[in-house]
Amino acid sequence: MTPKKTKGTRKGYTTGACSAAAAKAATLGLLSGKVPEQIESCLPNGQRVIFTVHEGSSSGQQAHAVIIKDAGDDPDCTHRARLTADVRLLTDSTNKVLLKGGEGVGIITMRGLGLDVGSPAINPVPRKNIETNIREIAGKLLQTQSLEVTISVPGGQTMAKKTLNDRLGIIDGISILGTTGIVHPYSTAAFRASVVQGIEVAANQGQDTVVLTTGGRTEKFTMRELRDLDSAW
Repeated sequence: MTPKKTKGTRKGYTTGACSAAAAKAATLGLLSGKVPEQIESCLPNGQRVIFTVHEGSSSGQQAHAVIIKDAGDDPDCTHRARLTADVRLLTDSTNKVLLKGGEGVGIITMRGLGLDVGSPAINPVPRKNIETNIREIAGKLLQTQSLEVTISVPGGQTMAKKTLNDRLGIIDGISILGTTGIVHPYSTAAFRASVVQGIEVAANQGQDTVVLTTGGRTEKFTMRELRDLDSAW
């Protein structure tokens, strides 16, 4: 009998942690004229990690950097995604770090996710972490200017089809996530968080009933038997 394949335990990094590292690398490239090959970034949990920068360029008023996500042994559809940051100078304001979503980052279309409808799907903790890492090295520049940071994920629209984003009202891409910066393989906490998030979105759309199913067949059965419920939930 073929032995059952064991699940690995190697940890990885979240899309938020990789985005923050890419943003910091691009900012350093903007300041110095050269994007580094490696960048030390502070995770939301306070841990400092060195990331490899896989692509970088700088041209005076703007800079570009890419971090390739390593999800460890977690079966994550965003494993090997190219988390990309483009940073440019804004000379018409001071002390601001303006965060935007580019290609492959989803757009919020429903209330309940803690983000404004129409804004990029970059969760609050990653937003704060990106800004913290940028301010760590760009404090002096921000005294006289501001920075615009665009996070993008080439191929993010395709990756999103393997997630529940469409049911949460997130369209055209993936979410930039992570409360600690670390991905724990097969995490029950991550599964629980996704269930809670789905219920919160349903509640914000005025739904008073949700049904939890264990898979595709039970979902289809429930939809046939409870036709009065909104099929999105």
